[in-house]
Amino acid sequence: MIDYTKHLSKFEDLMTTYAETRAGFISIALEKNKRATPYVEEARILNSKISNVAEPNQLITLLDIRNGLIAASGISEKAANHLGEAGCNEAIAEFIRNFLIPAGEKFKEELVFRFLLTRGDSLGGSMRNIVGAIAQKKLCISIVSSLRLAGRNFHWLDGSAKKWINSESNSKDLEIENAKGLFWVNSQKQPRLLLFNLGVPIVRNNIDIILFDSDFNTDLKILITDPAKYIALGELKGGIDPAGADEHWKTAKTALDRIVDSFKLLNYKPHVLYIGAAIENKMASEIYALLNSGYINNAGNLTKPDHIISIAAWLLGL
Repeated sequence: MIDYTKHLSKFEDLMTTYAETRAGFISIALEKNKRATPYVEEARILNSKISNVAEPNQLITLLDIRNGLIAASGISEKAANHLGEAGCNEAIAEFIRNFLIPAGEKFKEELVFRFLLTRGDSLGGSMRNIVGAIAQKKLCISIVSSLRLAGRNFHWLDGSAKKWINSESNSKDLEIENAKGLFWVNSQKQPRLLLFNLGVPIVRNNIDIILFDSDFNTDLKILITDPAKYIALGELKGGIDPAGADEHWKTAKTALDRIVDSFKLLNYKPHVLYIGAAIENKMASEIYALLNSGYINNAGNLTKPDHIISIAAWLLGL
């Protein structure tokens, strides 16, 4: 059985180096820029659509920029659904009266700038979810690559279509790396089902990584209530900012404690793991002590490829 000693010999091995932190920030920045591209293009089109508008009050008559006006008014898509058409019209009118008219001949620039401000805020909110998705993708890719290298068949869960797809189909790598779950049969001919970000009623919380002793076509509602089916549960924290590292670990440690305590009450002890991107000195020491005591069974640094390869092999061997 591969364990954490495959990639860890001392607590310092868990620590994120400056170079790894820098690379992580760059990776997230590139992803943010990629996802910002549609918003920038929308702003360009908005600017073009209003080029011949003579005065601010004419804007409300242009139906093909209505969503742009709503966004520039500071109203999110969720808020717009609650406000309805009448509420949005009122908000747009207030926006024009209080911000665009006072801007004078610069009202077009004011509109575009405020549109980008709202879209940027929306992007910032979605990036928090994207960081987690990037972390999940790294682990998923490593497991899939190991299975392929060994010539083993597997199934992956298409989150959009909500269906399981055989790896022997003509699936694109980009689709598989964004899988919401994986299924394989281990070397002992036992079914293994890995799911990401799933609510676990036993723990009364969402867990980032869960490995079940189950087929992929089992009724999930029944499966998640059976403590005997849980093989491993873990927390995955993709945030790279060292300033937030301690807070990420505190949140994760609380979740890990809840997992251990909840299953202990039922006389079960599934494997427990932690994977984080930002791991500082004190955190690394604490995590390594938990590993040595057997309180958790595996841990690794998301920025270190050998850690993820080792953890993927460990999961495949359970």
